[in-house]
Amino acid sequence: MAKQTLLEIVQDILNDMDGDEVSSITDTTESLQIANIVRSTFNEIVDSRDWPHLKQLATLVPSITYPTVFNVTDTFRTIDWIKYNKRKVSDVRDKYDAILYLTPEEFMNYCDSRSSSATNITTVVINNIKYNIKTDTAPTYWTTFDDETIIMDSYDSDVDSNLQASKTQCFASLLPVFTMSDTYVPDLPAKAFSYLVAEAKSTASYSLRQVGNQKEEQKSQRQRKWLAREKWRLNGGMSFPNYGRK
Repeated sequence: MAKQTLLEIVQDILNDMDGDEVSSITDTTESLQIANIVRSTFNEIVDSRDWPHLKQLATLVPSITYPTVFNVTDTFRTIDWIKYNKRKVSDVRDKYDAILYLTPEEFMNYCDSRSSSATNITTVVINNIKYNIKTDTAPTYWTTFDDETIIMDSYDSDVDSNLQASKTQCFASLLPVFTMSDTYVPDLPAKAFSYLVAEAKSTASYSLRQVGNQKEEQKSQRQRKWLAREKWRLNGGMSFPNYGRK
């Protein structure tokens, strides 16, 4: 199924429901209700799986209070990996290296093993918890305690007074923004539009007409199962566990 604008989807649903013809999603109360149903359906579909098309390179936002902390904005859904430019003052080229993830316990054990009296260690207090942070080298590890902030284990004070957004490379899945406008095209692969429309039709039929749409529900179930195993164009398809089978 080809991609459609929000208006085209709303018109399609109204046509199936014998609703009034509209030239904008705001023309009638019902058309606006359907547009909101499409938005809710879209958000549910986006949340249902890890969509490859939403993955992209991004930068992190540094804290203005702590030298090795980054804030994760609400646009981040998941983070696959983080790199940081470890270029020193004497280096002539950038040196982006992976920053390895540690569990909170592993991270605290690592920081606690450092001597707070060492000249290259500064003690940072965040929410009454002390972290022994190295000040003479770029970060090696990161963790998160609240799923909203990222803390790293060190920074190089000879280069910067704190870790920099411009020196981060982050491969993440970012949440798309649904725009309530006639020309907006939902940010889904073309192959997922049949599922979006079928789900929205089924929901609208029940919510606005109190009538179940068995045909669209069946279509939606078929599309859901098909998408679950459909191969993506650029990464060779989704992988599934074999549960020990050979």
